[in-house]
Amino acid sequence: MTAAGTTLKVRRVAEIQTSTLAVDLGGTQMRAAIVSANGEVLLRRAMPTPHDARCPDALMDLTGEVLAEGDVEHAVIGVPGRVNYRHGRLEHAPNLPAHWVASLEAKQLTRRFGIEVSLANDADLAAVGEAYFGGGRRYADVVYLTVSTGVGAGVVLGRRLVAGARSLAEVGHTVIDRPAAQQGQPASLEDLGSGTALERRAAAVGMATDGRRIVELVQGGDGTAIALWNDLRAAIATGVVNLAYLFSPEVIVLGGGVGRNDDLLLPEIQQHLLDVGPPGFDTPIDVVAAQLGDDAGLVGAAGWRRATLEACRG
Repeated sequence: MTAAGTTLKVRRVAEIQTSTLAVDLGGTQMRAAIVSANGEVLLRRAMPTPHDARCPDALMDLTGEVLAEGDVEHAVIGVPGRVNYRHGRLEHAPNLPAHWVASLEAKQLTRRFGIEVSLANDADLAAVGEAYFGGGRRYADVVYLTVSTGVGAGVVLGRRLVAGARSLAEVGHTVIDRPAAQQGQPASLEDLGSGTALERRAAAVGMATDGRRIVELVQGGDGTAIALWNDLRAAIATGVVNLAYLFSPEVIVLGGGVGRNDDLLLPEIQQHLLDVGPPGFDTPIDVVAAQLGDDAGLVGAAGWRRATLEACRG
């Protein structure tokens, strides 16, 4: 090995030894990575979520190969559900195996891993990633909105995660169509503005339900697809305005599978926010595209301690 190659290897080993183990635990797939202090993903592994396995064993299978590459000082596990930050445990996660919930507890996992483990709501973790290293890094007050199969949000104000005893900002479950709710019809932001909502409405009119295909039809000028997309975008824009009034951020970062279509979303959403959002700001609230994609949660682990330094005290 050349001297330059040796130097690079030594530097990479040093980075790993001062870095964070990040775990993104999803209902269908779980991923693990070592992330440097500056948010660089140094290495990663992924595997299907084994619903029949015990949770600690599955996590150890996933992370064992990653941890073998070097020592890390902290682990952050992002989970798709409500986290009790005061007690460091998962309370509710409908997309994970039910028997996993009791095992996803920070003290128990710290003993198993042999290093400090923190649990994080996945949207909160992604919000920290985008706020510190992605689309919101130039701002102090950031709201992250993820629009994918579902809709979630995380809030970072003054470079600190907004959280109480529990994770919050469950904006996907807020009602944005009260008459529909009174009739028992889809009425929440997630019901009307998610990828699932788009596919459901496409199926109702006999269209292909694959989200990517619907976007292609929109781009090709298909009138039915455009009408469906406009309704979806209007729902997302309503959610953005609500978040703007709730948190008065400097920027709202839009991510997720649907959110990646920023060219078909951002101009109209930004204009809607200017038209009906909070008035009188010296600088209008920006709406920008997320930059970290599926890695937002993994990268967020690098900033988790800083972002939660004050948020989770008490």
